[in-house]
Amino acid sequence: MEKNVRLDSYLWAIRMYKSRSLASAAIKGNKVKLNDEIIKAAHVVKIGERYTMSFPQGVKKIIEVTGIIDKRQSYEIAKENYIDHSPPIEKLERMPSVFFMPNMQRDRGAGRPTKKDRRDMDDFRKD
Repeated sequence: MEKNVRLDSYLWAIRMYKSRSLASAAIKGNKVKLNDEIIKAAHVVKIGERYTMSFPQGVKKIIEVTGIIDKRQSYEIAKENYIDHSPPIEKLERMPSVFFMPNMQRDRGAGRPTKKDRRDMDDFRKD
């Protein structure tokens, strides 16, 4: 007898998302598609279906359902219930962080930066 499992519950059970609510939010945000078509979180998962998931930083995962589970279990058990057809992840070139300023230190107790100090910091960042 085949179980009727919701898509958001299935994606949580196979460890694609950390929580069912995150899986549901991704489905509502059109980040999860069945054959390039928008679906709902209440969609009943069937064996053989292919889902495409979009994650941050341009990562795409394509999975094919091979078994249906409704409870979150170990990674090894979860891995047996889907086949990963995802393309290899390309290494993105890192952009320098806006919040990290290397070699920028102020003396302790020096107070807030003056206008001149701020101009010097801005010039340092632009280089």
